[in-house]
Amino acid sequence: MKNIFRIILFFLIASYLSAQTIKYPATKKIDHKDNYHGTIVPDPYRWLEDPNSEETKKWVEEQNNITYEYLDKIPFREKIKNRLTELWNYERYSAPSKIGDFYVYSKNDGLQEQSVLYIQKGLNGQPEVFLDPNKFSNDGSVSLAGLSFSKDYKFASYMISKGGSDWREIFVMDVNSRQLLPDYIKWSKFGGMTWYKDGFYYNRYDEPLPGEELKQANEYQKLFYHKLGTNQSDDILIWEDKENPKRLFGAMVTEDEKYLIINVLQGSSSFNGVMYKDLQSNSEIKWLFDQFDSRYSVIDNIDNNFLVLTNYEAPNGKLILVDPSKPEKENWKTIISESKNVIQGISILDDKLFVTYLKDANNKVSVFDITGKYLYDVELPTLGTVSGFGGERKETETFYTFTSFTYPPTTFKYDIRNNKSEIFRKSDVKFDMTDYETKQIFYESKDGTKIPLFIVHKKGLKLDGSNPALLYAYGGFNISMQPGFSVARIPLLENNVIYAMACLRGGSEYGEEWHKAGMLEKKQNVFDDFIAAAEWLIKNKYTSPEKLAIQGGSNGGLLIGAVVNQRPEL
Repeated sequence: MKNIFRIILFFLIASYLSAQTIKYPATKKIDHKDNYHGTIVPDPYRWLEDPNSEETKKWVEEQNNITYEYLDKIPFREKIKNRLTELWNYERYSAPSKIGDFYVYSKNDGLQEQSVLYIQKGLNGQPEVFLDPNKFSNDGSVSLAGLSFSKDYKFASYMISKGGSDWREIFVMDVNSRQLLPDYIKWSKFGGMTWYKDGFYYNRYDEPLPGEELKQANEYQKLFYHKLGTNQSDDILIWEDKENPKRLFGAMVTEDEKYLIINVLQGSSSFNGVMYKDLQSNSEIKWLFDQFDSRYSVIDNIDNNFLVLTNYEAPNGKLILVDPSKPEKENWKTIISESKNVIQGISILDDKLFVTYLKDANNKVSVFDITGKYLYDVELPTLGTVSGFGGERKETETFYTFTSFTYPPTTFKYDIRNNKSEIFRKSDVKFDMTDYETKQIFYESKDGTKIPLFIVHKKGLKLDGSNPALLYAYGGFNISMQPGFSVARIPLLENNVIYAMACLRGGSEYGEEWHKAGMLEKKQNVFDDFIAAAEWLIKNKYTSPEKLAIQGGSNGGLLIGAVVNQRPEL
């Protein structure tokens, strides 16, 4: 709900506010310089990097004051707020997950700050509140950050985050009684929980010194096992790496509980290593992949072999079978070969492989038998984004959620044996999706590379260059930009604004090569791709330089800063 009031339809109010002069508060400069291998880089605003200093807090307060003074003058701001509130006020559900004889799902009644977790017996059972994060604190600053169930579904462990912190606290609850157990864990960060027998694996850092919680370096993470009914001080250290302080460790246990898999990340690198431990023989931890030359994700095991999704010599991904007794590359067996589409994920249901592909920034789901023989595709409603297809390997029924720019998230129940989908729950948003159209075009960037561009607008809109348009992109960190529904976008579309989203290099839309083409010394490609998108929209009369707004956040904020300076006339 808070985000609603941060959304400003800036191009609708530009004509009203353009004549106003904003008097910004002065920002002091200091004489700070960094020496990077002989190159002197001035950094006069280094003092702003300390968020806890009184100077920084005062600067933020002054910036907020001038922002709200500006926004409060918008005559139709209340109308925008009311429309957004109306749009947001609809029930939103996640796809249900089967937990033994029960189903667990999240639900938001409409304007709740946080969604509530429900549990019910069978699909027709009476829903009961399982966890309500809105009651974790009086001010709503504590959120649910993770949930995991024991193999017998008797216990659930969950993580909370306070005030948006990366630090996690872990609690354990009896599923039937909903009563908390005495177990309590602190100082976990950048990881989850994986149950095994009467406890679970989790990662943590050493306890920071008082007052250093936000300053302590994220180094020397450790993997522990916590047994129910014991103190955290008694937890068993499973793995640490004193020689590589930046490494992170994530644990999973194969469905048959035969193997512990430890995923090893190296700082911010997109490549990883994998270790494993035979839990039945209680053998030592061994490396499966230790070269950190590609991405490796163990899907599960087939008897004594591992099914692994990797992009080694396959930028778009392939599925291989690896014998841990001889894990050398020459011994790998390819189950599903690389294709022109990127593999985003794989799950095993009814002894079939469900492979989610990314094709031109849209999802498709293909089904193979366990040996890799293609069987069929799952029919999806239209071009868009899909998630789900979870569950245990024996299940013959699963759920998935589908969404697109003008297609609100809809949950489908999928009958695996008959390859049949039916709507399980649909969102009742107060707008008519049939009034709008979505198209995907491919334009040329500066070097001739074809870049996907999604365009959404009202049907019948006259394309004469007079329409306002919002161009959005990200272009980095191997993250794909895919069709998705946003309530915040609807008031734009209702007011004849054209929404465009470009899938720039640096993302994962076309695999690792696409990612590499937009990073480091090739970062300019990302800026060129975005500029070319703006030029295409203007050339094809979707908008004009005077009516074009651009948007990006995080890495996308860097993008916007760069292109504004490189091509201000656009």
